[in-house]
Amino acid sequence: MIKIAVYGKGGIGKSTTVSNVAAALAEQGLKVMQIGCDPKADSTLQLRHGEPVPTVLELVNKKKNAFELTDMVRIGYGGVICVEAGGPTPGLGCAGRGIITALEKLKEKGAYEVYQPDVVLYDVLGDVVCGGFSMPMRKGYADQVFIITSGENMAIHAAANIAMAVENFKNRGYASLGGLILNRRNVKREDEKVEELAGDFHTKIIGSLSHSEQVTLAEEKQQILLEAFPDGEMAEAYRELARRMLAVCRGGEKC
Repeated sequence: MIKIAVYGKGGIGKSTTVSNVAAALAEQGLKVMQIGCDPKADSTLQLRHGEPVPTVLELVNKKKNAFELTDMVRIGYGGVICVEAGGPTPGLGCAGRGIITALEKLKEKGAYEVYQPDVVLYDVLGDVVCGGFSMPMRKGYADQVFIITSGENMAIHAAANIAMAVENFKNRGYASLGGLILNRRNVKREDEKVEELAGDFHTKIIGSLSHSEQVTLAEEKQQILLEAFPDGEMAEAYRELARRMLAVCRGGEKC
């Protein structure tokens, strides 16, 4: 089982990227589980045509432990297994706790044994890298961390913080840094700035995604791009990114 955590600043395009990568991996015949680790619980929405997945934290709050694995799992486009950690009411609790609870419950209820995914993708908010938000990096969860960034200063800053967290955890047997994913915003010196960031952390850019109106059009249809525009250049870009991420995780590339 290959376990991948994808981090990045809020609004950088993590969920769009992860959902399309999940579908691209499913096209290859792999069984994929996507776990949304954002309090907004919107990671898998486009895979489900806008229909939300009951969050694990919501189920725990309402039912304690009196719920089944099937209550917190739904199947999305391409057969992707969808889970959402969820979060507390704003101002009334720790958002990271939802991630911790979700990952604990998935293990406790035997999700990996029941569904036997080939690939698990954690879609993690990276504005804050502490507590529950660092949980997917820990031993027994993700094997590789990929960071999505643009050339915007705040995105670069967030990506650097995430990379630093991975660096600080590496001696504990935690996940390693698989590389950066450039999600373009067409800002000045974008390639140069992201290349500099990669160099600072001895990694590389494993994929580059151009800005495409098709992404927005697909979201308006409540679909992922691979479903809405499966034959376009952007769909092929997501497929290529999925192949490269898989190659890194299988040891075919060095970052």
